[in-house]
Amino acid sequence: MEKIIGLIDAPFTPFHANGEVNLEPIERYAQMLQHNGLKGVFINGSSGEGYMLTTEERMLLAERWVSVAPEGFKVIVHVGSCCLKESVALARHAEKIGAWGVGAMAPPFPKIGRVEELVDYCAAIAEAAPSLPFYYYHIPAFNGAFLPMIDLLKAVDGRIPNFAGIKYTYESLYEYNQCRLYKDGKYDMLHGQDETILPSLAQGGAKGGIGGTTNYNGRELVGIIEAWNNGDIETAREKQNFSQAVINVICHFRGNIVGGKRIMKFLGFDLGPNRTPFRNMTDEEEAQMRRELEEIGFFERCNVCK
Repeated sequence: MEKIIGLIDAPFTPFHANGEVNLEPIERYAQMLQHNGLKGVFINGSSGEGYMLTTEERMLLAERWVSVAPEGFKVIVHVGSCCLKESVALARHAEKIGAWGVGAMAPPFPKIGRVEELVDYCAAIAEAAPSLPFYYYHIPAFNGAFLPMIDLLKAVDGRIPNFAGIKYTYESLYEYNQCRLYKDGKYDMLHGQDETILPSLAQGGAKGGIGGTTNYNGRELVGIIEAWNNGDIETAREKQNFSQAVINVICHFRGNIVGGKRIMKFLGFDLGPNRTPFRNMTDEEEAQMRRELEEIGFFERCNVCK
């Protein structure tokens, strides 16, 4: 299967002020991401508040992203759900509409406690869209599935033909690299933490990733990879440190899903509020976040529109 080269964005879901899904900004959103060096999107995941969307909303969003994606721009659909039947239906739908791939994290309830259970879950979803690459989304901080990923690769190897790899959003660079080395790099290991792209590159094999701060800081994150590939280590370090400074700011405002989504408003993309139970930012917090971003020179380096 094709391995992803470059960075895929995890986009926010646009909502109207009344909380209903807003499909209108998505075409311009996709164009902006491509313009800033992103290679595709992984929709309806954690950044997209996927677990707070109805099945119909998730399908409508997938249809919209696929229909407006620029040429060569990959659309991977997150189909994970606490209901396996729903995940299967979403995977079949993604294949039907022409998505590039599908992925799923382990459900937050009930918690999966054994690799064998996780393999069964992944197999059922992957089998529903056999022509598409399937990625497991490893984000144990969200769902408590603190399972060894090298054991997952061993267990799916030979059982799930379209298992493409893992979106690895966890702190263990050692485990990430061990998975990358499995069978001489058989599986696509997509780095999932924007704050540590450079260390993953230094281990010698990271080629692709999926990030959330790429929504507004994609130019700098793409620039880390470009600088590394050009042998310009100092530039890569500076850009990584700047990217961590941006993350430090959003951590003051409830993280990427809340604070990051509000940053998009500064870039000309008012994507509306977050859904309950997220606590939305106040106007005062927004003003304070803008000041903190100005202090680190964010607006001279952030994503730009055409």
